[in-house]
Amino acid sequence: MTNRKNAFSINRRQSLAFMGAAGLAAIIPGFGRGGAANAQTDPTGQVIVGFSQEPTVFNPHLPHIEVDEGVYYAVFDPLIDVDPDGNFFPLLAVEVPTQANGGISEDGKTWTVKLRDDVTWHDGTPFTAEDVKFTLELLVNPDFRSWRRNGHELITEINVISDTEISWTMERSFAPYASILATTFIVPRHAFEGVDPNSAPFNNSPIGTGPFKWQNRVAGDHIELVANPDYFGDGPYLERLVLKYIPDLTVLYTQFRSGDVDAVGVQWITPDHYAEASTLPGRVVDIAGSATFESLTFNLQRPQFQDRAVREALYYAIDKQSIIDALYYGVPKPTETYMPREYAYFNPDLPQHEFSIERANEILDEAGWERGDDGIRAKDGVRLSFTNSTTAGNHLREQAQQFLQQTFAEVGAEMTISNLPPAVMWGDYWMMSEFDTVIVGLNCFAGPDPDTSDYFRSTSSPATGGSGQNTWVYNNPEVDELLVEGASLMAQEERLPIYRRIQEIMREDLPFLPIFQYAVVRGKKEGLEGYAANINNRIDTWDVRSWKWS
Repeated sequence: MTNRKNAFSINRRQSLAFMGAAGLAAIIPGFGRGGAANAQTDPTGQVIVGFSQEPTVFNPHLPHIEVDEGVYYAVFDPLIDVDPDGNFFPLLAVEVPTQANGGISEDGKTWTVKLRDDVTWHDGTPFTAEDVKFTLELLVNPDFRSWRRNGHELITEINVISDTEISWTMERSFAPYASILATTFIVPRHAFEGVDPNSAPFNNSPIGTGPFKWQNRVAGDHIELVANPDYFGDGPYLERLVLKYIPDLTVLYTQFRSGDVDAVGVQWITPDHYAEASTLPGRVVDIAGSATFESLTFNLQRPQFQDRAVREALYYAIDKQSIIDALYYGVPKPTETYMPREYAYFNPDLPQHEFSIERANEILDEAGWERGDDGIRAKDGVRLSFTNSTTAGNHLREQAQQFLQQTFAEVGAEMTISNLPPAVMWGDYWMMSEFDTVIVGLNCFAGPDPDTSDYFRSTSSPATGGSGQNTWVYNNPEVDELLVEGASLMAQEERLPIYRRIQEIMREDLPFLPIFQYAVVRGKKEGLEGYAANINNRIDTWDVRSWKWS
């Protein structure tokens, strides 16, 4: 890869370590092989990564969840990426575009990107600027089920200058765009010629430029990727990468303990196994910060949840601390917001949650939700009854559901548990808002930028014809306006009050009930190098090009 001297640091808004997670390492040794190129070596060995959820979406621009990105980072490349310290560095681009190097105009509207000339797709076709143009246009194609139009929809003109240079003009300056580009994987134009991109063969047999090539998939079991011998950068060092699907978290830990998996990914090692895991010989176990938060999320299309009093009462009825202490061994810390406390934009002045069955009942009484003969409240013919879903086999969430079911019953709310296999749970059931309520972990950010338009903007709900991750179907005009304003500003001091105000509104509206910010227990075998935590990315394989056995 090109030398990391081309990387530039954004105004750092995060520390690496989760502040409340036992004070573990804030510096990750060995990071950096994604930059200056070293001598290429023949790939050797394999790594088996255990995921608790099954990757099922292989076109990175169709609606997907975090676990699918475990495949994307291995198979594809973005133009630029971001490291654990919040520094952008180039991948398919020769350098990170900035105003200083002329890559971004003074008004922030015109971007010019110089591309590498030594990149080929896995099928041998040369990578060119036409592929970048195609990708940016695909994301805003109204006939394509795009997972993200935010930012890309501001592009008014794209100009392919040459095979190795492209420029585009935007309606306005958009501060989050560098972070969005860092999670925009470039796809090959030629793979979509003459076919519907929603159903192209590519979507089941992806072709990328990344360090690993698609080999095969055994649905419900694993995905096998093999080294790309023509990769343009340093690496890959591994001959094979296997992403193994293990939905039961206890079984996932057992296979890590026995050595059947070399590293644990999504959902990681559950805190109830942390004490034992940290003593296992030949294993390296640590706690890393995460921008993900756990919440009970509402589908605001459901009539019972359109009354804010119901959402507020149910929040009072959640015994957060008991859930954290009893199930998570006190590892994560309770939160009132989607914003990680490591970010400078974190609002420390939000009202603090209180567990109070008495107050919850008072709120529902005052709002006119009356108990029936069966003890379940109702108002205007709508019963306070709903299902709650999460990933089947996630035993901690399943136990948390028992806590919630019990305390909700005490306030006259009937919660029925209806859990589903991950592939079903996080498919249309989640993306198209077919649920009533869900227990889910969410990271609302694209890299280190505080913009959350994909999640909170009213036009970002797939269930209402939008593109994004607003699966709770949240609609607040003030939030819409603030998101536009915040993204138009560059200076942190100007953006700070906007994003703190958004947190105040979310805490008031409660489209979701925040429970805790993640502190994830990561585990790998000794000798596996390059496996680095990154709070700015959503998946552990973000740096898989650097993984190797020592």
